[in-house]
Amino acid sequence: MKFETVLLMAGLVLPASGALAEPVTLIRDAKTLAGNTSLSADELRRAVAGKTVYLDVSGFELPIRYLDHGRMSGRMGTVAATLSIGDPVSDSGVWWIEANQLCQRWTRWLEGQTHCYRLTRNGNSVQWFRDDGRSGTARIED
Repeated sequence: MKFETVLLMAGLVLPASGALAEPVTLIRDAKTLAGNTSLSADELRRAVAGKTVYLDVSGFELPIRYLDHGRMSGRMGTVAATLSIGDPVSDSGVWWIEANQLCQRWTRWLEGQTHCYRLTRNGNSVQWFRDDGRSGTARIED
């Protein structure tokens, strides 16, 4: 089972409650649906470089650490690791900014494919829109 499938399955496996996040959704126009303008290249770099981004995935968080020099690392929590048969609990990869998008490529997760994200930010809260139409929320901490 691939890591991305685990993230999507978690929404089906975990019980629904007010405390849980809404499942990842598919969208077509990030700017229109968000009601906000995506962050510029400089804003993206300042928002993530040297910080940890916690993706909200169906009620649990997936922390991704974005290092200043373009490297990143992530580690699944207990729930995701339990559901993730065949994927490593942790992974590393690279990130960069291209055309006002945060692009990244994991070594093993997401089959090592490159994905780029447009972000809108309100304080430490982030809404992300991936190039394949998926979207979600996250929070950022130093």
